[in-house]
Amino acid sequence: MVQHGPALFLADTLGLDFLNSIATPVDTEIDWIDDGDGLLAWLEQAELVPARTLAELREQALPGELDQIAAQARSLREDLRAFVREHRGRPLDPGALQELAPLNRLLARDEGFLQLVADGQGGTDGADRVSKTGLRLQSTRRWRSPDALLLPIGEALARFLSTEDFSDVKACEGPACTLMFVDHTRGRVRRWCSMAMCGNRAKQAAHRDRLKKGRVTG
Repeated sequence: MVQHGPALFLADTLGLDFLNSIATPVDTEIDWIDDGDGLLAWLEQAELVPARTLAELREQALPGELDQIAAQARSLREDLRAFVREHRGRPLDPGALQELAPLNRLLARDEGFLQLVADGQGGTDGADRVSKTGLRLQSTRRWRSPDALLLPIGEALARFLSTEDFSDVKACEGPACTLMFVDHTRGRVRRWCSMAMCGNRAKQAAHRDRLKKGRVTG
């Protein structure tokens, strides 16, 4: 496994963060799910799978199995990245649903179910209403085999596709940046994946340009 820094979660929606799990945040492309270990690390950072479950599935996996599942995740990612790039910037047409058939097939494999759990501090039920009983509904799933690791990714993608206005999906304006995000700002004025990365680089470049022009005209 190639050691990378922490994955980036800048898109303001987890499904799009998954599509950003390959990116060029500075000068070199980084793939955070380039193998099975990378996939497990990304899922843990995204808090999509409990750490205990990841450890159990790692022990259960056959040699090379997690790498194969990571390859499936990358294939899904590339298909959906192409889809989002094609449709971003305008409302998503329901006619595009046929392009999402592979995602629906993945979702059909899920063995998710709801459980009543104690909630001593209140919480929300499945309809996002505040619990008044000390109980709440919690979504969970059966992790029968390592390939179930694809299921929470599919769910995150489906939530993104079904809840976000594609008119607000943007690509970072950084010249080399490949990250996308959902612009939830007032007036939809967000331009950068992060002010700490591309935003600051743009400011520095503009400052250098002003200094250069000042020397030319001075």
